[in-house]
Amino acid sequence: MQEQRIAFYKGPAGGWGALRSVTNTLLKQDIPIKGARTMLSANQPDGFDCPGCAWPDRNHASSFEFCENGVKAVAAEATARRAGPELFDRHTVAELARQSDFWLEDQGRLTHPMVYDAPSDKYRPIAWDDAFALIARHLGALPDPNQAIFYTSGRASNEAAFLYQLFVREFGTNNFPDCSNMCHEPSGSGMRPQIGVGKGTVTLDDFEKADAIFIFGQNPGTNHPRMLGELRAAHRRGAKIVSFNPLRERGLERFADPQDKLEMATMGSTPISTHYFQLRVGGDFAVVKGMMKHLVEREDAGDAVLDHAFIAEHTTGFEALAADLRAESWPLLEQESGLSEAQIRAAADVYRHAQRAIVCWGMGITQHVHAVATIQMLVNLLLMRGNIGREGAGPCPVRGHSNVQGDRTMGIWEKPPAALLDRLRDVFGFEPPRDNGFDTVESIRAMLAGKGKVFFALGGNFAAATPDTPTTWKALQKCNLTVHVTTKLNRSHVVHGREALILPCLGRTEIDEQAGRAQGVTVEDSMGMVHISGGINPPASEHLLSEPAIVARLAAATIGQRSRTPWLWLIEDYSRIRDRIEAVFDDFHDFNRRVSVPGGFRLRNAASERVWETPTRKASFAAHAVPQDTPSHLARERVRDAIVFTLLTTRSHDQYNTTIYGLDDRYRGVFGQRRVVFIHKDDIRALGFKDGDWVDIRTVWDDGEERHADRFRLVAYDIPRGNLAAYYPETNPLVPLDAVARNAGTPASKSIPVILTLHELAPEPEAAADEVTV
Repeated sequence: MQEQRIAFYKGPAGGWGALRSVTNTLLKQDIPIKGARTMLSANQPDGFDCPGCAWPDRNHASSFEFCENGVKAVAAEATARRAGPELFDRHTVAELARQSDFWLEDQGRLTHPMVYDAPSDKYRPIAWDDAFALIARHLGALPDPNQAIFYTSGRASNEAAFLYQLFVREFGTNNFPDCSNMCHEPSGSGMRPQIGVGKGTVTLDDFEKADAIFIFGQNPGTNHPRMLGELRAAHRRGAKIVSFNPLRERGLERFADPQDKLEMATMGSTPISTHYFQLRVGGDFAVVKGMMKHLVEREDAGDAVLDHAFIAEHTTGFEALAADLRAESWPLLEQESGLSEAQIRAAADVYRHAQRAIVCWGMGITQHVHAVATIQMLVNLLLMRGNIGREGAGPCPVRGHSNVQGDRTMGIWEKPPAALLDRLRDVFGFEPPRDNGFDTVESIRAMLAGKGKVFFALGGNFAAATPDTPTTWKALQKCNLTVHVTTKLNRSHVVHGREALILPCLGRTEIDEQAGRAQGVTVEDSMGMVHISGGINPPASEHLLSEPAIVARLAAATIGQRSRTPWLWLIEDYSRIRDRIEAVFDDFHDFNRRVSVPGGFRLRNAASERVWETPTRKASFAAHAVPQDTPSHLARERVRDAIVFTLLTTRSHDQYNTTIYGLDDRYRGVFGQRRVVFIHKDDIRALGFKDGDWVDIRTVWDDGEERHADRFRLVAYDIPRGNLAAYYPETNPLVPLDAVARNAGTPASKSIPVILTLHELAPEPEAAADEVTV
């Protein structure tokens, strides 16, 4: 067993630590040569798009365009390990369910379609035609198509996602829960009413021109490492980088570029943040409102701060917002943000003196009850100085999984616009369902209530990614059938319905051959660039199908007799699918021609042109009161005899979404373990505990349910008092199903009120390593 220890990490983000990690990753997956060769094709014009994050690339033409965590994602897919029928023959599902998430994924690539055999409690091989017939039989037996739920992971290509939404809507439902529901749903919900688009307006070129870059609720060093290259370059040319994060994150402090020979040779690094503010968890709203209040006060004092010409020509609602800001209380802003008035004013002055400013945010913003209001505050801040539709400026919601933004563009949305449904009707000759479907949380409720009978997942790990874990598992187990399209074994495959299928698919790195020709798929990055992706490695098994082929064959088996769509013909040549995409979406005109250009093309973003596709044809300011009804506020009113903390769930550095690549979190100094909780040293003392003690975590909620996650090791860390951080999915059982962002439905996983108690049992011997406070 790997040694468990806490040890301060002295190095920068990137650097030699990243290079050592890359080497170890390729060796661990038994692909030192193949892995290195594969990485040289990552994010290249004739290669594949990294299956990790959605951060864009420089024209898809760099000679070295990948990061440490991208290597982990690619190596996990290109691994020499195989999880074939013999693995399932050795283990019952009950035995597999007792293994860790890391162990399950570490078994390697799935090789055969598998069906659950209840008498033996094992998965057995099944022929593809039989698998599709089984699904078609279950779907055909439903009295109402809305009893089927179709989940989508952000990994699916545009071609797969388009066919998927087309099939499901022709089947008769808009039940499309997806990973957007759990991450950036509030970004779209907040931005669309204000500026008419739900996507960021900036490009990589804007990062080269910005005078200031503000980063809220994001840890690029782990979640989007290639972003550090842009931040490093911005810092070196004199741009201000202002970070707001409760935790001290190494990637926001300093970075060593592995491509910089001098920096590597001298063991040097480049600072990232010029200003770093450790606010309270969820305090971003109050910070941004305080920054705007400062701007209005300076304007009232006679300084030329606001862009009045822009406000007059392009916006509505400013006077109401300004009156609200003037009336706001500085003591309340200090209390709710965790920062002093002087700190907030200092951050606002950086913004005031910048001619061009970008505002970035991640899930530290979106996974709160008041997420939509916070995002609208960020947009307000930009609008006040005309920082939308200007070079070097704009909003930048940094999306997570590669192509999660593209899937939404392709129509993976439980609330489809009428215009999309009309176009599908006109192009494909059927009447799509008009009622909204279930989002992720609503899908869990539906399955729990017996209203969701069949659950089909195109990628992802639904059982691990979702909140309120015991409730979600109970919901999945009530289904008549659960189906998972996947590359590797994960938790969702051992939390199954009465019948269950595992359908193995090709990965991004693999050659996808249809009708004797290699195919390419397309993806959209976080800044709206669409480009082609083609695998270079032979498939891990001859029994794998591509995701478009799985969707098309399922559609043919299920609705083929009544559908006018030539499903099997479409997948013989993916350019045919792209022709259909072009017919439905105007922004994809000349799709096949434009995507054949190295680097692809950028989708139109009206707001970046100062064209506001809103009811008023203007951008709008939105006034909101400082949230004082947060889950932690309410919990503290109910619990008087214990300290109520606010817990945020987070990733380790050896993790991407729910995929666990290893047991280390190098930048935070955690090695060989995951059940840790980061806490301020004075809070440990206030509890009467010691650094290194083992504790149980209990949620404070008002629905009578007992939610707990047991046996976590306390790690003293640089985090504001009253706040905790711990890894998911281990802490997902603590997130109540009804703790969601208002007007978006995203689980509020960054603001869970909890209490800590000492764990009653002694820790295992391996956990007794020396304690070193980080």
